[in-house]
Amino acid sequence: MELIAPCHFGLEAVLKKEIIDLGYDVSRVEDGRITFIGDEEAVCRVNVFSRTAERILIKVGSFTAVTFEELFEGTKALPWEEYIPVDGKFWVAKAASVKSKLFSPSDIQSIMKKAMVERMKQTYPIVRFEETGASFPIRVFIMKDEVTIGLDTTGESLHKRGYRKLTAKAPIAENLAAALIMLTPWHEGRILVDPFCGSGTIPIEAAMMAANMAPGMNRDFLSQQWEHLIPKRDWYDCMDEANDLVDTSVKTDIQGYDIDKDMVAIAKENARLAGVEHMIHFQARDVAELSHAKKYGFLITNPPYGERISDKEQVGQLYRIIGERFNNLDSWSLYLITSYENAERDIGRKADKNRKIYNGMMKTYYYQFMGPKPPKKDRQNEKA
Repeated sequence: MELIAPCHFGLEAVLKKEIIDLGYDVSRVEDGRITFIGDEEAVCRVNVFSRTAERILIKVGSFTAVTFEELFEGTKALPWEEYIPVDGKFWVAKAASVKSKLFSPSDIQSIMKKAMVERMKQTYPIVRFEETGASFPIRVFIMKDEVTIGLDTTGESLHKRGYRKLTAKAPIAENLAAALIMLTPWHEGRILVDPFCGSGTIPIEAAMMAANMAPGMNRDFLSQQWEHLIPKRDWYDCMDEANDLVDTSVKTDIQGYDIDKDMVAIAKENARLAGVEHMIHFQARDVAELSHAKKYGFLITNPPYGERISDKEQVGQLYRIIGERFNNLDSWSLYLITSYENAERDIGRKADKNRKIYNGMMKTYYYQFMGPKPPKKDRQNEKA
């Protein structure tokens, strides 16, 4: 069947590589989502193993609609009875429309629900559906009048790994943090420092990668209740696979600093809940004190953006400090996500690469200042 994996805009290439690495064929790449071919086992595995997807949808169908009547008839023509049992709770959880005649989310949601009920009545000869059983939320994307409908297998978004009980004021999503790391050449043998670690998300995601810990192995998924569609055995096999791959004995040099000691305590607790607290060194430390004696390390960070006008001058000074401290590190690389438009000017150099990523609705840039590679013998020692 066709499966759809939405992601942050700008991270499609990262998610595509993940899906291919998991062994599945990608059939379509669009802004903010990847479509791929997989079976019931794929639903389990991509939910559990993908670090960058938002959720996994089973594609129920697609059609063109420029009127609400066409939307109703197109939705009604789909085989809902193959997915939803007579007691299933079903609704259109989200409707998104871009450059299309139909654009009112609430109208799209109510018309599609009515169409689904009419279709279900053809199979189940009842007047009213009690909807007391498992949940089957539907998501619809309408792009240039092309309607794509998916059944959400995930439930709570995949960025919710389960370890982050406490957060900072503006935390970075776990799947975005993972993608930022995956866009660098960092691996467990290299130093990683986040000087604005907040609740610890970037260091924790890095440690989970180093330990080969699947991001979804400690949470539940909505489709675990769908035994008529996905056998329980597929979930058990997937979790066994995830557990077999974990190696928390791997040696790492991952560090997280924050000026707020209360945030450092939160980061430590989140790392403990993730099972990687022994792999990360957290410390209350101002970025102005950033230094490291070793070479070839990585700064990967999500510093303050200065969104409020009153913060602009203060943030400019902060980025100048980041630039100064980075320049004093020997042969390091800096990877930094921000919406602050003068980041390169205040850091004091032009980025080697610059990727536009939407962090929710906010346009941000991922600036990549690349240091030299370690000599070949050092790289071999790292992997030894």
